[in-house]
Amino acid sequence: MPRSIQSTQPPLKFIPQRLNSLVLQIVRWLLPIALRFRTRPWLTAGIVRVEAKNVEVLAELYQQFQAGKIRFLLAFRHPEVEDPLCMLYLLSRIVPQVARQKGITLQSLVHSYFLYDRGMTVWAGKWLGWLFSRIGGVPVHRGRRLDRQAIQTARELFANGELPIAVAPEGGTNGHSGIVSPLEPGVAQMGFWCVEDLQKANRTETVIIVPIAIQYRYIEPPWSKLDWLLSKLEADIGLSPMEVEQGEGEEIYYQRLCRLAEYLITEMEEFYRRFYHQDIPKTISTDESATPNQVLIARLHRLLDKALQVAEQYFGVQAQGNPIDRCRRLEEAGWNYIYREDLPDINALSPFKRGLADWIAQEADLRMRHMRIVESFVAVTATYIQEQPTAERFGETALLVFDMLSRIQDTTLPGRPRLGLREAQITVGEPISVTERSHNCQGDRLAARQGVSDLTKDLQVALEKMIA
Repeated sequence: MPRSIQSTQPPLKFIPQRLNSLVLQIVRWLLPIALRFRTRPWLTAGIVRVEAKNVEVLAELYQQFQAGKIRFLLAFRHPEVEDPLCMLYLLSRIVPQVARQKGITLQSLVHSYFLYDRGMTVWAGKWLGWLFSRIGGVPVHRGRRLDRQAIQTARELFANGELPIAVAPEGGTNGHSGIVSPLEPGVAQMGFWCVEDLQKANRTETVIIVPIAIQYRYIEPPWSKLDWLLSKLEADIGLSPMEVEQGEGEEIYYQRLCRLAEYLITEMEEFYRRFYHQDIPKTISTDESATPNQVLIARLHRLLDKALQVAEQYFGVQAQGNPIDRCRRLEEAGWNYIYREDLPDINALSPFKRGLADWIAQEADLRMRHMRIVESFVAVTATYIQEQPTAERFGETALLVFDMLSRIQDTTLPGRPRLGLREAQITVGEPISVTERSHNCQGDRLAARQGVSDLTKDLQVALEKMIA
């Protein structure tokens, strides 16, 4: 969760990638500790096992990469903040192990460059930027429409770097192991750019994108911890607790979550209606056959739309695209109000002008909080828990409610409750050749756009199949 901004800030500078083998080796050595124990407040940790399927495919790809036959990009799912740690574990430990077992010879380091959100260094601290740069990270100003320096750096590494590159095509976490958010087209575009760059250099490597799914499971279903968390959430919002009788099963947890959701949505509707003058009718139009839960989700989506409108009206941003697109544009607008590129030296401002700039920064940070709440719930659906009433899905949903309440209470980097020890399950998908697709897109701008769109859709389908 981002820290509250109390003053205007200078522009965020690009952090160059400076891979350092010693720093990387130390991080690899400490990795099991970082996965199991909470080393930072924003990590839920508690991961005691990482399992992977189809790893021999990745080992063979690294062998071909090191032989100069291919260039490839790892497109990994990003449901939780621990995903990059799990990816590092996959590459540093599991891939070399499987390669030895299968007799696949790897000549050098099994690692990857990776893209990360520049905003992480804002709320986690500058140290993270230093660390990420030393283990191959390239920062992307996620809210900016076109971060030219980051894109050019990533493009250069993809075509010419000593390692493959890893990117999360969802662009951010959604808190759901079982739902893939709409993918951003950047990964597909990078693939076609790489083909183009190789052709210009008269090189023959094949360009490949590898979908990788990540999911999490509790070692033991944490029903007692889930009961504790729901009781805490009920107490935090002023609801009387619901007693759970032994043997009542999952249904009572579902009822409690629905009760929490009903209360919070009703309160937030009134909040936006009264204090932000939003037109939110007391009833909502739905199909006559809609279940109470479907009506509740329809109200949630309407509420999220109103929350985004509040921020969009303040920043003067048009409501275009899906909720994730709208969140990205609001993030860009908010950062422009806080990290002032139009003020070369904020320390040279008069006290009066500095006060105005700080005022704007504080208000922009507050308005962006509406967007942050929406980010937590963009993937919530009416049937997610009903389809599979597992402890994992109950826990994910309850923790999203915890995140929302923390943001409203202005808790700085709250430590998410750890419900139990978990295992990460990683699945390496079948490689997708970008080179083969590029033949139909050359010299035609419309065909190129369609190629990016088709590749993005196929990557989405591949990731969804792997987590089904």
